[in-house]
Amino acid sequence: MKKLFPFLFLGIFTSSIGISQRINLDMVGNHISYLSADQLNGRGTGSNDEYKVAEYIANQFKQMHLQPRGSKWFYYDFNFKHSGKAHDTSTTGLKLRKGRNVIAFLDNEAEFTIVIGAHHDHLGLGHDGNSLDANPANHIHNGADDNASGVAGVLELARYFSLNGIKEKTNFLFMTFSGEELGLIGSKKWCERPTFPLNKINYMINMDMIGRMNDSTKKLMVLGTGTSDVWIPTLDKINPGFSIKYDSSGIGPSDQTSFYLKDIPVLQFFTGQHSDYHKPTDDANKINLKGETQILELIIDLIFSLEQNGRINFYKTVAPKSEKMSFKVTLGVMPDYTFDGKGMRLDGVSENKPASKAGLLGGDIIIGIGTDTVEDVKGYMKILSSYNKGEKAKVIYVRNGQEQETEVIF
Repeated sequence: MKKLFPFLFLGIFTSSIGISQRINLDMVGNHISYLSADQLNGRGTGSNDEYKVAEYIANQFKQMHLQPRGSKWFYYDFNFKHSGKAHDTSTTGLKLRKGRNVIAFLDNEAEFTIVIGAHHDHLGLGHDGNSLDANPANHIHNGADDNASGVAGVLELARYFSLNGIKEKTNFLFMTFSGEELGLIGSKKWCERPTFPLNKINYMINMDMIGRMNDSTKKLMVLGTGTSDVWIPTLDKINPGFSIKYDSSGIGPSDQTSFYLKDIPVLQFFTGQHSDYHKPTDDANKINLKGETQILELIIDLIFSLEQNGRINFYKTVAPKSEKMSFKVTLGVMPDYTFDGKGMRLDGVSENKPASKAGLLGGDIIIGIGTDTVEDVKGYMKILSSYNKGEKAKVIYVRNGQEQETEVIF
């Protein structure tokens, strides 16, 4: 594993205090480098290293003169019982574990408050069963994109809104969550026993994996757009050139879900999965800092654009239908969840898996498997669930605009 360069601290306070300034790329990069360094051993939930991360975040908030809003200083500690396997809902063999959220408040004496959040935990040394590495145990999973990128976004937006010399027409709760990787546990715990009135929260913005923007496509996923009627018109109006794919559901695979379930409008910003997702190779040198800063600028513009709206409307959304599928095989590919064309575009292909052995490459678009047409990722998953180990199938795909085919052996 590549050793990351040591953390180079850039002080919160600069010579331009009081002068309006927006996103500082160097600060974003330094936060990501520190949070995803090998020395923090992957920030596993409840580990001493995760507590070091919480202390780091709290000290950043303190230097910004934000108010603590945890149950103890900036900290919101919680206990939970868990089997030790990610997203496991079983009730047997549970062990007591601990987590620590970090919460700060910027009081602009406004009527309503915006929550800006991200989760700071990751997979640690790969013992919780949620790594996608072939041999995860005792390998440091640094999680630069997942989700040091989101935490850096929270810290940089907190710096901007607290030091820009403008008194916004809203208050801010800046929150980073523990236990997301085990099932959104930290955000659920806080929403069950909040340290701030939920009825004063106007909306929640969540950042999860915003560090791998593709400069050529500029694809950005924004989830939760059906939770209020203001989201899509406002984003369309201020969009500086992103190719935005909207997902309406308030229920999704990150911490905004906990707030949506309390009838709060939500958004999640996400630049898509990639071949390093949940692997020890998710390192800081692969982060697109310029792309992340552009997303943070978009969030600032969104917040300013909504200042005149007062409380925004909340809408229930249709929950995504879940079809029970069991998989006996894997193709060994990483789908591009931001792709909105026909078929399933591949973000990455794992070595020594059926897809790589058949010659498939990142960027290929799978449009058929066997006699079935692949319309999208969901359709691909349904088709894949019908195959058994050792079976063969023809795969039809598009590469550089040309339709081709190959054979895979599962």
